[in-house]
Amino acid sequence: MTAGTTPDEGRALMNTSSSPLVDLHRHLDGSIRESTLVELAHKNGIFLPKKLLFFRGMGLDDALARFEVTLSVLQEPLAVERVAREICEDAAGEDVSILEIRFAPQLHRQAGIEEIVDSALSGIDGRAGLILCGLYGESPEVLNKLVEVGRTRAGVVGIDLAGGPARAHTFGMRDYQAAFARARSVGLGRTVHAGEGRPPEEIAFAVEYLHAQRIGHGTTLLEDRAVVDLVVDRGVVMEACPTSNVHTGVIDRLEDHPVREWLKEGVRACICTDNTFFSDVDLPSELDRVSRALGLTGAEKTILLSHGRAGAFSDLVMVAV
Repeated sequence: MTAGTTPDEGRALMNTSSSPLVDLHRHLDGSIRESTLVELAHKNGIFLPKKLLFFRGMGLDDALARFEVTLSVLQEPLAVERVAREICEDAAGEDVSILEIRFAPQLHRQAGIEEIVDSALSGIDGRAGLILCGLYGESPEVLNKLVEVGRTRAGVVGIDLAGGPARAHTFGMRDYQAAFARARSVGLGRTVHAGEGRPPEEIAFAVEYLHAQRIGHGTTLLEDRAVVDLVVDRGVVMEACPTSNVHTGVIDRLEDHPVREWLKEGVRACICTDNTFFSDVDLPSELDRVSRALGLTGAEKTILLSHGRAGAFSDLVMVAV
């Protein structure tokens, strides 16, 4: 729980709108319950560092490295199933009505991609959409495989390109065009981590050549007027994850997040948690903190919620636990 804000306070603030709470960007391996992490680590003889949570300005590379710890306890299909189930339970407790969970099944190596995806879907049990993540730098064949696995499973609603580019990578965004085109042709949603403190041209490429309907983070969008116009014209939804952005250092403070300016420019945007465990957030408290930091009006809060609802890749409605 985020310090200083209770879930009830967050709900009270957001209940000025009849729109449902929506979280379109929540990572499975970053949203494990702490108690589950400790239990699974003990069961598997895995040492847990004392300090795992993200902190302000830590940097994206350090943040991504911490997923190695949670992934270490999530190699077995049953563990994936359990955490997916618990994430849905937690979201229902937050009064989230529409949820999309994402993860990279190829990183859970004690079973094949198909079995790992099916385990996640079993845990979700129809209460959320599942997005399959390829990772920057991976072979395009991995993305192709995810699309083929996803297209035959009704619970999989989209694909994502997650992480971030590095100079050492053999493959870049251009190499994933065929996979994203295939996803589009078979009806899977497309979202891309882009512009997360990196040039806005990355956002433009994701929209124009990867057919992205949504962009994860996209903090540099306003640096290029042409990219703003592109995003507005295509109706792209920006998945804002403000606390996460403070932690990775792509913005200094919540007050600096551009989401309110996005709305003024006609950009569609919604607020998401990203990683409830690592960033110690839930959706009501995140909405409350962002609203207070930016001085959002009731109308602006309603717009953010409606953009999230309209941008969802599926119409799945959370079944309360």
